[in-house]
Amino acid sequence: MNILVLGSGGREHALCWKLAQSAAVTKEGGTLYAAPGNPGIAECAKLVALDAGDHAAVVDFCRERAIGLVVIGPEAPLVDGLADSLRAADVPVFGPSQAAAQLEGSKAFTKRLCERAGIPTARYVEVTSYAEGVAALSTFTAPFVIKADGLAAGKGVTIAEYNDAARHALIDIFGEGEPQPGAKAVIEEFMHGEEASFFALTDGETVVPFGSAQDHKRVGDGDTGPNTGGMGAYSPARVLTEALQAEAMERIVLPTVRQMAEDGMPYSGVLYAGLMLTPDGIKLVEYNARFGDPECQVLMTRLEGDLAEIMLACAEGTLAGLPEPRFSDDTALTVVMAAKGYPGTPEKGGAIDLSQVGGGVTIFHAGTALSDGHLVANGGRVLAVTAAGRDVREARDLAYTAVDAIDFPTGFCRRDIGYREIAREEERES
Repeated sequence: MNILVLGSGGREHALCWKLAQSAAVTKEGGTLYAAPGNPGIAECAKLVALDAGDHAAVVDFCRERAIGLVVIGPEAPLVDGLADSLRAADVPVFGPSQAAAQLEGSKAFTKRLCERAGIPTARYVEVTSYAEGVAALSTFTAPFVIKADGLAAGKGVTIAEYNDAARHALIDIFGEGEPQPGAKAVIEEFMHGEEASFFALTDGETVVPFGSAQDHKRVGDGDTGPNTGGMGAYSPARVLTEALQAEAMERIVLPTVRQMAEDGMPYSGVLYAGLMLTPDGIKLVEYNARFGDPECQVLMTRLEGDLAEIMLACAEGTLAGLPEPRFSDDTALTVVMAAKGYPGTPEKGGAIDLSQVGGGVTIFHAGTALSDGHLVANGGRVLAVTAAGRDVREARDLAYTAVDAIDFPTGFCRRDIGYREIAREEERES
């Protein structure tokens, strides 16, 4: 079977790396394509020049190359309706429809769905102007959570400790003058607790769990500085116990899938639930309609099954006929190396030398390019250095040993990935 993966980041490199191990490619003589890909993806897939925004071109390519499965990596093409265009052309696709992708594309849509389905989440108010936002702030207590209603590459959330900071966040969304057509924000109560990520796969009817992870959103050690798309992650998130995962399925994920079907927009693909473990129980923070980055890197490192087979079952509505996905008991941990300036304006063009990195790790490329045959930085998050070990400490040590062997003068990383679970491991041993 020929497979096409759309995207160019670390998530897509991890997906291609795992799909390249599938029987459809290794035993059946299929070809794995990636568009547009990156230098790391080129090591396991054939790169093609395709614009995911040009639906007709993607459909034509799939017909010409007899593509049996399309995997849409990033959120933007999903919200743009690419999955609908492919399905209309009878091309199997892993990823939700445009209507279903609103779960990620609109914070307000998801909040309203939670109300209808009785899903536990933070209290919220929708606002469509700066003035409405300022008035709504008086109904909340600090810290304030301000979310732009739309795609923001994981960086559209501001946690404001003071009223002035909340006002500035609203200005960033609306400006201070006349209301901007279509602009919308969600103001939420701040939920106290620890956050973890839970993944499930569905074909619209059958739903199966697909692992857990904990990422590190803030740019600096100790969770300081602005939010990013993610500076590192580990899996599994043991704080999300089997009992809590069962609760998340019963109270959050399954009601969501049922409600989406009842609303005439059945959800197919991966459902990524950001969860908060609060003193009042587990609550939904938000949904993503695709695999997280860098959570995907650690999930794919632990996945033991055939990814292509699983994804095709989601696309074709046959997930009930497969055994539940299996994961290694090991812990996987990834450290993101970013370019200086991230999450602001990253410094591009910095040279990267991976020649001194030893074995036992996998380096997923995110924002890289080739310049005169040499690897250089070409984005904010550049590399995801990933290792597996018996526990978080072992995986961390392997990953940071590799990080320290990489020559990337204009890069930086957090040095504390996995710190929460490591503290718990040490406490259990004491």
